[in-house]
Amino acid sequence: MELGIKGKRALITGGSGGMGKEVARLLIDEGAIPFLSDIDAEELDSAAAEIDGLGGHMAADLTDTGDIAKLADRMAQEGGCDILVHAAGVTGAKGDPLEMTDDDWMEAWEIDFMSAVRLSRALVPHMVDKGWGRVVFVTSENAVQPYADEAVYNAAKAALLNFTKCVSMPYAPKGVLFNTVSPAFIETPMTDGMMDKRAEELGVSRDEAIESFLKEERPFLTLGRRGKVEEVAPVIALLCSDRASFTVGSAYRVDGGSVGTMNI
Repeated sequence: MELGIKGKRALITGGSGGMGKEVARLLIDEGAIPFLSDIDAEELDSAAAEIDGLGGHMAADLTDTGDIAKLADRMAQEGGCDILVHAAGVTGAKGDPLEMTDDDWMEAWEIDFMSAVRLSRALVPHMVDKGWGRVVFVTSENAVQPYADEAVYNAAKAALLNFTKCVSMPYAPKGVLFNTVSPAFIETPMTDGMMDKRAEELGVSRDEAIESFLKEERPFLTLGRRGKVEEVAPVIALLCSDRASFTVGSAYRVDGGSVGTMNI
């Protein structure tokens, strides 16, 4: 399918992760020019070395407004930003919601929510000037189906989902379309770490930890396995495209059935 984004420049945050790299590859296949960003310069350099056709890469701390300004300036130097895929994020502290400290709440809020607000402020005006833009935020199943021990993450992702709908209203008529993709339990280093910790606590293998987690914590995940970045990235790529020209303020779940409610 021709996505109509040849020559478009895309910023992908969380670019050293599996999701970011896979989205970059798909966009390159469609003739777009992706630019990667992440917080760890060494990991980012390694990721960039794996992908031919990148427009560049730059390490940035998205909780730092100065770093965001530098990133926006760099994108402007590269020819501007037509597409933003914001995949950077953390799960944050876990446990009893009332035992979470202010720092626990603020860490998730700054990284998972405010980074999206600040990136939008820095990059969307340029899209408006061009009359065309796409913004895709990676949220989570947790935005609509919260889990008690992941309260700080739930709250930040729910806020991001709401923000997306709000900002889509005034900017869609200006040519900039905001949407979200909500993955669930995808095979990434983040969920590897979660399952390794669970395996250690239970004294079992990672596969056994995944099996018990699915049974006990994700009973609606109909497909009974972790998803793959290759199953999420095509949905993100579609929302970055000219093919999605009538899709705005929407939340696309790529969750294996994990959310046990209707998507309305």
